[in-house]
Amino acid sequence: MFDKVEIEIRKQTLSTMDAVALIVGIVIGAGIFKTPSLIAANTGNGNIFLLTWLAGGVISVIGALCYAELASTYPHAGGDYHYLTRAFGRKIAFLFGWARMTVIQPGSITILAFVFGDYASQLLPIGNYTSSLYAAIAISILTIVNLVDIRKGKWTQNLLTAAKVIGLLAVVVAGTAFITPPLQKVSPSSNPQSSIGLAMIFVLLTFGGWNEAAYISSELREVRRNMVRVLLWGIGIITVIYFLVGLVFLKGLGLTEMSQSKVVAADLMRRAFGEGGAKFVSFLIAVSALGAINATIFTGGRTNYAMGQDFPMFRFLGKWDERSNTPVNSLLLQGIIILGLVFLGTLTRNGFETMVDYTAPIFWFFFLLTGISLFILRSKEREIDRPFKVPFYPFTPLFFCGTCVYMLHSSLVYTGVGALVGVAVLVTGAILLLLPGNGRPR
Repeated sequence: MFDKVEIEIRKQTLSTMDAVALIVGIVIGAGIFKTPSLIAANTGNGNIFLLTWLAGGVISVIGALCYAELASTYPHAGGDYHYLTRAFGRKIAFLFGWARMTVIQPGSITILAFVFGDYASQLLPIGNYTSSLYAAIAISILTIVNLVDIRKGKWTQNLLTAAKVIGLLAVVVAGTAFITPPLQKVSPSSNPQSSIGLAMIFVLLTFGGWNEAAYISSELREVRRNMVRVLLWGIGIITVIYFLVGLVFLKGLGLTEMSQSKVVAADLMRRAFGEGGAKFVSFLIAVSALGAINATIFTGGRTNYAMGQDFPMFRFLGKWDERSNTPVNSLLLQGIIILGLVFLGTLTRNGFETMVDYTAPIFWFFFLLTGISLFILRSKEREIDRPFKVPFYPFTPLFFCGTCVYMLHSSLVYTGVGALVGVAVLVTGAILLLLPGNGRPR
């Protein structure tokens, strides 16, 4: 997909503080306003609920250390695709490109669309399927905006960041503005292990983005000395923020009410400041989610375009419209897939969870392969200089791979119909790969 992109030799211009701020900005997203209720429902205990956030931080640091070695050794626009190509060859890389085009990227956008829909529903409910309708409208409008003109497709990053920060601050203020209710316990699942596995899927979804953040290693000053420090500080700050926000939800709503909430931030604000507070925070979260949707539509369209440039069967995606300066076919296909996923989520009546089910097995499968690629590339390409080496090798990447296996198992065993659809789509890609002429670059 990205083989035709030149390897970039980047200047090391980022200070430690710059890199920490970048990681925090990338990782903290709209998910923190949705996943706490799902995590609460799958833990059944306040202490375990809080511990899952700490576990998410530890796992994210370990994974980021592995990605930091790969990113600093092989600075390339293709990221995971490039590592998988070098380690496993073109066929696995093709499968990753297919998965990113049909599952990972569209599923991630649909997850954000359902967050937007749930909170927009608090502002103007219009029926039983309000969330899905708002999600579909947002996807359609933002896809059209990106099709018409790239300049109109850019949202102000400061607005997005401000909405997230103000929303988080509002939640913290709301959580401390009234007397703590007595903690209520949810009856534990008959299979606690399955509940914890599912809870960790939602926790690590909320921490998602650290793998992208690790790519800054090629631009970080004194990477050997500063990379561990940056990752520990960056993900450490995120973990503390998530832990405190989770604690506020726990104390403000209690575990039972939180686990039953579809819009946990709005419910907390409603209890603290009434309906006006709920609408205020819902507006902020909806704006934040819209900005994230738009940015992901923008990048997703361009990765699909790269797929069309590289493989003959996707040639139609590799066309660029000079008038609008956009990959029109790529954006259209992506929009169609996402609207289909919104429909799938509507059928199951819990769109957000269904989309997590849809993406999680594929996401963790390729995360596992990326972790394994670190071992393969250490062995195959010993002569290449590694500006940063993962500490405590091989134990750190072994732990990461073991975590990926556990999360892959959890996402297959403890999730619903969405996981089956996601796996079926990946298998379809594997079948296409077997057809004559496919899986080879143009």
